[in-house]
Amino acid sequence: MISEKCMVAWLLLGCCLCRPGWADIYVYTADDGAVSLSNVPTDERYSVLIAATEPAVAILPATAARKGSSSHARNAGYDKVVDEVSRAYGLESALLHAVISVESSYNPKAVSKKGAAGLMQLMPQTAQRYGVADAFDPRQNLNGGARYLRDLLRKFNNDISLALAAYNAGEDAVMKHGNRIPPYRETLSYVPKVLDIYQRFQTDF
Repeated sequence: MISEKCMVAWLLLGCCLCRPGWADIYVYTADDGAVSLSNVPTDERYSVLIAATEPAVAILPATAARKGSSSHARNAGYDKVVDEVSRAYGLESALLHAVISVESSYNPKAVSKKGAAGLMQLMPQTAQRYGVADAFDPRQNLNGGARYLRDLLRKFNNDISLALAAYNAGEDAVMKHGNRIPPYRETLSYVPKVLDIYQRFQTDF
């Protein structure tokens, strides 16, 4: 009969097989027959059981990935207003779309744990600073967020990475770290994510 530990191990293995993009899965069988699975082997006796596979989206053609990004925006119905706002403040619509994608995924009612609200996730003090009376109103939110992003680009000499870092962590945080991207986990993840989507959108808009 299969031991209880073995059954648990195989159940875990089945879950891993159903989840594309997981890390390598390692296996170790102890002297008593107990099987241990791990994606972070802590013992040299572990061996690779399943090599990691790439997520399904990774094998899509680049053009398909770009179409998926832009269609999300078009389905949300914000193409026109984003174009208008971006022209008004001298920004690329692709950049504005990228920020919206990461900030709220085009959900005008989105609210973060910190209290940021709307499409561009404006903090209350930022909304007040730029005259946004209703952060859940898409046009007001976009105008406030675009103005803020424009001012950050000016402040940091059109360095998009620094402007995005400031948008996420605050301009004071960027200046405090010598005009460099602050070493905050969220910001270090946020900046490249927005830049990646921005580059995709540049082909579409």
